[in-house]
Amino acid sequence: MGYAVRTPRSTYLGPVGFPPGVKWLLIINCAVFVLYFFGVRAGYGDFFANFGLWPRAVLTFPALWQLVTYLFLHDPHGFMHILINMLILWMIGAELESDWGTRYFLKYYFLCGVGAGVCVVAVNALRGQLDVFTIGSSGAIYGLLLAYGVLYPDRIILFFFLFPLKAKYLVLIYGAISFLGSVGAGGGGVSHVAHLGGMVLGYLYLKRGRIAQAPWRSLQERYQAWRLRRLKRKFEVYRRRHESGGHDRWIH
Repeated sequence: MGYAVRTPRSTYLGPVGFPPGVKWLLIINCAVFVLYFFGVRAGYGDFFANFGLWPRAVLTFPALWQLVTYLFLHDPHGFMHILINMLILWMIGAELESDWGTRYFLKYYFLCGVGAGVCVVAVNALRGQLDVFTIGSSGAIYGLLLAYGVLYPDRIILFFFLFPLKAKYLVLIYGAISFLGSVGAGGGGVSHVAHLGGMVLGYLYLKRGRIAQAPWRSLQERYQAWRLRRLKRKFEVYRRRHESGGHDRWIH
C-alpha cells in the first residue's frame, strides 16, 4: 500500500474516537502496566523483566518474543512514560487507523515497534552493551508520528502539548533529537535508538509501498502510450487516404 499526502479534515489535530486497533492497544498496554506496576511492588520484577528487551537474550537464547513483548511494558515507577505514549497513540493512531483500516494500521504499528527493537539489539551489540534493558512502545509511537507527518504535513500539533507546530516540522525535530541522542554516549534512560529506528522503519515501509507499485504503474503507462500511438497512426493513415482522394476513385 502506498501513501499520499491527504487533505486534512481540519487545520488542527483531533482524535476520531476509538477505532478497534487503537482501542485494544490501549486496553492491553494499560492492563499490562497495572500488572507490572503491582508485580514489581510484590517482588515479581524479575518475572516481568523476561518480557523486556535484552540484546544478550535475543542473540543467544534466542528470546525472540522480547521483540514484541517489550512494546507492552512501560516504566513501573511512574505514570508519565505510559501516559504520554498512550495519549499520542490515541490522538494520532486513531486518525491513521480510520484512514488506513485496522489491519494495515496494526501491521504498520508492529513493524515499526519490532523493527525498532531489532535496531536496539543491533546497535547495542555493536557497542558491546548486551545487557541494556529496553521497554516501552515508543519505537512504534515514533513510527506513527513519522507517518502522520508524511500524510498530514500541514496539520497543527501542539509541541510538548503547548506550542502549535506543523506536523512535518514536529517530525523533523523529534527525528533530530533521536539522531543526536542515538550517536551520543548516553540517553538519560531514553532509548533514542528505538525512537529513530521506529521512524526509519516507518519511512522505509511507506516508501516501499510506493516503490513496489512503480513498476506496475510504469508497465500500465507504457501500454497506454503504445495504444495511443497505434491509434494515432491508424488515424493518420485514414486521414491521408481521404485527403488524397485515393479511395474515392472506387466510388461511383
